[in-house]
Amino acid sequence: MKVIGAGVGRTGTMSLRLAIQELGLGPCHHMEAVLEDMDHHVPLWNAILDGKPDWNSTYAGFSNAVDWPTATFFRELNTAHPEAKFVLTYRDPAVWAESFGSTIYTALAGAEQAPPSVRDWLHMATRVVERAGFPLGMTREQLAVAFEAHNAAVRDVIPAERLLEFQVKEGWRPLCEFLDLPVPATPFPRTNNREEFWEIVGGAGA
Repeated sequence: MKVIGAGVGRTGTMSLRLAIQELGLGPCHHMEAVLEDMDHHVPLWNAILDGKPDWNSTYAGFSNAVDWPTATFFRELNTAHPEAKFVLTYRDPAVWAESFGSTIYTALAGAEQAPPSVRDWLHMATRVVERAGFPLGMTREQLAVAFEAHNAAVRDVIPAERLLEFQVKEGWRPLCEFLDLPVPATPFPRTNNREEFWEIVGGAGA
């Protein structure tokens, strides 16, 4: 693994995924990849949650990974890939809590009412999010506190020389300097707003 994202969902992880791939570092795992092949990926992540990880099979075909479920397992992945570089994407905690609360958190809370085709994925994703410190039923204020706690834990675990704290609004330069790569002439990718999130989730259940 070359680059591992330790930032949780709704911190610009889809934009980071696209940026990593545009930089030529190879395919990048993201929760969207899980949605695209749930029959393959969901059992692998459930096994990881049960303490039986098979990282090679989980990330087969990928040389980088960002977003959930990856971000929950930054400790284990740091041990498994001691040479990898980590990127902690972040936002203002209150802004993040509102974005997360109105997208991912809402989708997970409605798992039992979701189409049967996505329920197993939603149940797995709920376990991932809870393992990261965000159990269902938290207020926006509690989510913001838990968000800061996750980020602090990443800083404590990942050596500073292998960790970039990054906001996607900063654009290419900090990321490229961290990865020792030239800055592209193209604009930094910006995608997966709230409307796009619901389109992706809805498409998976179709």
